[in-house]
Amino acid sequence: MSPNSTKTWCLRLFPILLFFISCVTFYCSYAIIQSYAGTNRSPNSSKSLCGGWLTQKKWESLNFNRQTKLFLKLEDFFWREHLASRLALPYGVKGSEPLLLKALAVLADYQVPDNIQNLECRTCVVIGNGFAIKNSSLGSIINKYDVVIRLNDAPVKGYEDDVGNKTTMRFFYPESASFNPGQHNEAGTLMVLVPFKQQDLRWLKEILYNEKRVRKGFWKPPPQIWLGDTNKIRVLDPHFLHQTADRLLRIPLHPNSKQQPVHPTTGILAVFVALNYCDVVHVAGFGYPKTNSPRHPIHYYGFDTMRSMKNSYHDLDHEAQALRRLENSGAILYLHPHL
Repeated sequence: MSPNSTKTWCLRLFPILLFFISCVTFYCSYAIIQSYAGTNRSPNSSKSLCGGWLTQKKWESLNFNRQTKLFLKLEDFFWREHLASRLALPYGVKGSEPLLLKALAVLADYQVPDNIQNLECRTCVVIGNGFAIKNSSLGSIINKYDVVIRLNDAPVKGYEDDVGNKTTMRFFYPESASFNPGQHNEAGTLMVLVPFKQQDLRWLKEILYNEKRVRKGFWKPPPQIWLGDTNKIRVLDPHFLHQTADRLLRIPLHPNSKQQPVHPTTGILAVFVALNYCDVVHVAGFGYPKTNSPRHPIHYYGFDTMRSMKNSYHDLDHEAQALRRLENSGAILYLHPHL
């Protein structure tokens, strides 16, 4: 056989080998997690997920300093210089301080509930909105993690068998907000605002103070009426978006005027937050179909296809590579097979 023929066969076999490795990884992790499916205990209760190879501080290989204080709070931000004051949104709040000051002044709390904050080991799962989780039957397993993080306005009702119905935190921005968060969230769910621009903080202030809504400045009209519990709102520290862009994705923080700006998706941001806050980080529902299949659905719900992502401010291939690095380092573990 010629060298060229050998190379061709190797290239053909590589996707099969990659899929096989993914399946082995999945079934190993599934066997561990499935042992809890018939119980009322969380994975953390016997510390099975918190011991052994799953929690050998795999995040240390990522070379970043963990920060477990997730949300901006009034006293910390305004009585000492905060790192977020050095850059404008989305990686800081420079120029948006008056809006943030008014919003933080009326928020009831800046913390995660004590029953989670005080855990010796936090098991967390980040649920992406990708088509990969459809027909996975992971719902009962997802519900047993200490912290379940969901994204944007992804629905839960009607999809419980695949995605579960427990939601500890939901990351969102105004354009991705649902006017009635109670429809797909539990009463205690923390609604975590990720501000990408000054208008996002202005929207929050208008909701909190019931002021006249200003519609300009959004790529999609955000809810003008928001029926959520304002006591459950938190504002994510821009530190996490900054570090996701800079350390994980290595996105230029100051692109030149000829470059289209690129920002992390809410999903990759949520994974990075979980790596900071949690001891065990598992993920599901991540991964987009191949971009050469423009008609393929991208979510486990709705009818959006890859065509809708064409002009987004995200680099999906770059994020896929970052997730692969995290998986290869052992920092995250997928709950389902993936390529």
